[in-house]
Amino acid sequence: MKKQMYLPFAFLCGVPFVMVLSNSMLIPVLPLMQSAMNLTAFQMGLIITAFSIPAGLTIPFAGYLSDRAGRKIVMVPALIIFGLGGLLGGIAALSNSSPFMLILAARVLQGIGGGGTYQIAIALTGDIFQTSERAKALGLLESSNGLGKVISPIIGAALSMIAWFMPFFIYPIIAFPIAAGVWWIVKEPPLENKPKHFNTYISSAYNTFRKQATSILNAFLAGFIVLFMLFGVLSYWSDILDEKYNMAIMMRALVIAVPVLVMAVTSYLNGLFLQKSVSKYGKLVLASGVIVLALALPVVALTDRLYVLMIAISVQGIGSGLVLPAVNTLITGAAPREERGIITAFYGTIRFFGAALGPPIFGLLSQSPFILFIGSALLTFGAGILAFIFIEVPETWC
Repeated sequence: MKKQMYLPFAFLCGVPFVMVLSNSMLIPVLPLMQSAMNLTAFQMGLIITAFSIPAGLTIPFAGYLSDRAGRKIVMVPALIIFGLGGLLGGIAALSNSSPFMLILAARVLQGIGGGGTYQIAIALTGDIFQTSERAKALGLLESSNGLGKVISPIIGAALSMIAWFMPFFIYPIIAFPIAAGVWWIVKEPPLENKPKHFNTYISSAYNTFRKQATSILNAFLAGFIVLFMLFGVLSYWSDILDEKYNMAIMMRALVIAVPVLVMAVTSYLNGLFLQKSVSKYGKLVLASGVIVLALALPVVALTDRLYVLMIAISVQGIGSGLVLPAVNTLITGAAPREERGIITAFYGTIRFFGAALGPPIFGLLSQSPFILFIGSALLTFGAGILAFIFIEVPETWC
């Protein structure tokens, strides 16, 4: 990467960092929110879902607009809406004695903004960086996402020591400067072709998808499983650390940060490895990561020892760090530039649905942890086998 790209790419990496604050910053604070607003475990999970479902539904439209009008013109307003949603959530909590529904509404708005951020950043990175540089850049982008997951629980815990709703106010403080940096500093390559008519565009994207449908769908499934398990396990673990181990919120945030740090480091190293070998080893790395994740899950249900739980969930972080950069690289390379936004957008929708469904489902099944984690392991293992059998990596994915 050339030196003149360091600052623009730093702002691009700021987009997934901001994005991951949306849910990860609230994970250690959820038990405190549950107590303050007198919520059930299911309702507590809805605080995550209220963001993730709208974000997932918005992503395809944002991807389409980014292919027609440009990446930045979609991403910058989306970052501003994201920040405003957080601000309104904090104001609702500060000014209302029963703010749960208002917070959910603010999270929906925040999710609509969030749908135009990370996946568009992935597409723009694919536009800017070519050939071997792309895998490295996408690995760094995923590492930034992972770094956000490491830091955000600590930020959330620290702010919640002032008041449980204070984390909401950090969203605009971070999102607005990143939006300004992307707009003024990042240089977007010009559209190579005149934007297609909507029907032509959809038909072209469909043909691209159809040609590689089996590979793309199995890559989508792997991304879904990783995000479903990640946010499901983290929300479950945050509750266990509070109820079973009586852990203070800051210590809880630090403990949660450990497996996420492992994931971030793995993502970075994996991006470096895939830079020159995605065509040869991309499928193997992806499938191996899913299987490693599957092997780690049953341990959570089979032990009460905290250090064993930390090791198991850290191994889950390794598996996630193997899968996500590989999927990002494969999906980004699967489509030509003028259709890359919509393909990565559909992948982003799948990821967000995974993040949305994990916490409430893990909350509903938390009374039967053995069934929950053994079932999750079997589901994850099956996804790994499907990825290994059915994903093909043509040269256009390199």
